[in-house]
Amino acid sequence: MYDICCIGHVTLDKVVTSRAEKHMAGGTAYYFSNAIQHLPVKYKLVTALAESEMQSVTNLQDKGIDVKVLPSQHSVYFENIYAEDQNHRTQRVLQKADAFTVNDLQDIEATIYHIGALLADDVSTELIKYLFGKGNVAVDAQGYLREVVNQKVNAIDWADKREVLQYIDILKVNEHELEVLTGIADIREGAKVLADWGVKEVVATLGSEGSIIYADDVFYTIPAYKPEAIVDATGCGDTYMAGYLYKRVKGAGIQEAGEYAAAMAGIKIGASGPFEGNEADVLTMLHNK
Repeated sequence: MYDICCIGHVTLDKVVTSRAEKHMAGGTAYYFSNAIQHLPVKYKLVTALAESEMQSVTNLQDKGIDVKVLPSQHSVYFENIYAEDQNHRTQRVLQKADAFTVNDLQDIEATIYHIGALLADDVSTELIKYLFGKGNVAVDAQGYLREVVNQKVNAIDWADKREVLQYIDILKVNEHELEVLTGIADIREGAKVLADWGVKEVVATLGSEGSIIYADDVFYTIPAYKPEAIVDATGCGDTYMAGYLYKRVKGAGIQEAGEYAAAMAGIKIGASGPFEGNEADVLTMLHNK
């Protein structure tokens, strides 16, 4: 029995800038796993990728992460080409991995299942319903708002949202995703709509403005914990969720869990690559606020 099981593809990311071309592992599953492996929690990752990218899984296992690897003809392969100023990005998906199925998760029992879909068809509504019957379900909405057409990533609404949100205990969105899902720009009003549709805890991350969590008709305001320098924002949301779900599964209240999560994200953004801190580092960040 695991405390937390994350379901998502570890990707092969190609990042092209005017200075260099880099290939690296990525995806919610990658950043979430790297963050949570530093915390005292019983954790399992379920991922699917091609044999050619198996080294990414070996690297995670070498860190002590428990991984169930599903064979896939291809790995998810993102290509990100940045303009000179880094503010404009052209994104393509050159390959997609196989979707996850109910059969893939039948042998895994967990208190919380965290779904880190990168594309809309990675994890079906059927699988979310199935996991909801086994434990609590947390979902990062970002993947459900992306589809791939001729390798190009298009922004879409979540087709099954009214059906599936009632089977989601914790939904993580940013302000843009919240507006896409609800049609409402106001964060608090949008969170209320998601709750009306069935979500138990709405976690809305707002970048440097911190985050807001809405549950049981109460809004929790979470401050941002800022490092001395902003170095690398990639994977910050995944790191936040690792901290949040860790504290929630251990019995912490929403405010405490949110602040812990924000402190983890603050440490992450101050360094390149995935989160490499530990619980003592997070507590230091919290106390030095």
